[in-house]
Amino acid sequence: MTLSFNSLGLSEARIRHLEAMEFTVPTAIQAQAIPHLLCGRDVVGQAQTGTGKTAAFALPILDRIDVKLPAVQALILTPTRELAMQVGQAIRGFIDDRRLKVVTIYGGQAIDQQISRLERGAQIVVGTPGRVLDLLSRGDLKLDQLSWMVLDEADEMLNMGFIQDVEKILNQAPIERQTAFFSATMEPSVRKLVTKFLRSPITVTIEQPKTAPTRINQVAYMIPRGWTKARALQPILELEDPEAALIFVRTRKAAAELTSQLQAAGHSVDEYHGDLSQSQRERLLLRFRQRQVRWVVATDIAARGIHVDDLTHVINYDLPDSVENYVHRIGRTGRAGKEGTAISLVHSLDRRKLRDIEYHMRQRLEIVSIPTRAQIEARQIDKLQGQIREALVGERMASFLPIVAQLSEEYEPHAIAAAALQMAYDQTRPTWMRSNQDHVDEPPAYSGGGNGGGGNGGGSSKPKPVKRGKSVGSAGNQVSPSLDR
Repeated sequence: MTLSFNSLGLSEARIRHLEAMEFTVPTAIQAQAIPHLLCGRDVVGQAQTGTGKTAAFALPILDRIDVKLPAVQALILTPTRELAMQVGQAIRGFIDDRRLKVVTIYGGQAIDQQISRLERGAQIVVGTPGRVLDLLSRGDLKLDQLSWMVLDEADEMLNMGFIQDVEKILNQAPIERQTAFFSATMEPSVRKLVTKFLRSPITVTIEQPKTAPTRINQVAYMIPRGWTKARALQPILELEDPEAALIFVRTRKAAAELTSQLQAAGHSVDEYHGDLSQSQRERLLLRFRQRQVRWVVATDIAARGIHVDDLTHVINYDLPDSVENYVHRIGRTGRAGKEGTAISLVHSLDRRKLRDIEYHMRQRLEIVSIPTRAQIEARQIDKLQGQIREALVGERMASFLPIVAQLSEEYEPHAIAAAALQMAYDQTRPTWMRSNQDHVDEPPAYSGGGNGGGGNGGGSSKPKPVKRGKSVGSAGNQVSPSLDR
């Protein structure tokens, strides 16, 4: 039986507004958390990013808030300014009453502007711990009318060192309030806060959906001995050619170094970390969402503020320390029924982590070697062939038929087609393969593995050496045989 918002206890007005927004079926976290929150219970929700946590706590609050009272009645804490802005924007989208105001407060924006908005009256405040404390200490944010308190991404908030700030805020909030913690993982520090500040909470745990692995193609690339990750990543990116990718690294320094290397190789990529100013972060996120930047290199903490639709790839340049974080990372792709790809770069010393991930996911990950030049070229040929098939049924093809007819007086039609394909293929090949056939960062099997020139008269025979089944099998054996499973 499929649940609906009608069965969760929300008001008719709220349900009609959700239907107008084409929200009809609640997610698992919404279905389990909303009834408890509507009944006034404290709730601890454990669920991954992308499961609908914001609506899970926002809808009950909006249903119970007093729009006639222009005082802060709900406070939502988030670890980053980006997430604060995202949550604030999402809540505004659920509002159907103009009297209900949401104010977002965070560092990096003039505090006077935020004070002015608070003075004009707001029932809901979304903010980061540091700025919330600043406004509380100044007396510009008052919690005497507070009825709801929410910690979103509680684990990351504590990992970022906000635990003392969070405790100070919780201590200043009225005792008679309803509190909810939402977190991707339930670490000891989070449990300690739950025990201290929540009253007989209901715990709601949403497991990773069993359908996720079928929507996310998980691949682990084994790095040959003596190779750096940066060296291994280059041919992987050339083979995969992600439309939109989030590349996870461990540190800000690693993010800066990898971004610089990828940019030098001609890729559309930028870095995202805590050292960026607010305006820089916002500009980068806008460019990423508009596909002006295809790939973003980020740390786990900074990436909490990145939420992009249709993310095609998640790349674990550095494997996370916990299985939960792995699940959290890859859950950013393959959403809304779409397929995604999760790639991990793995050294031989990472085998234990890999086994833990496979045990947790209840499936074996595909283990492959670093792609060879032949594999990359085969992928380019496949992609070009698909583009040709699309063009053959398109309307623009007719515009080029007179050119073919004219050239046919001097050349065979198949030779004309082969020449056109060669021109198109040369344009689609990776920049480093076009500019330097002996690129130093090629895998061992690349050396001498290219097809060279020989463009004439090879229309019927040239594609044969780069057929995927033939080249992958022969070349794959040349890459780090010592890493054979």
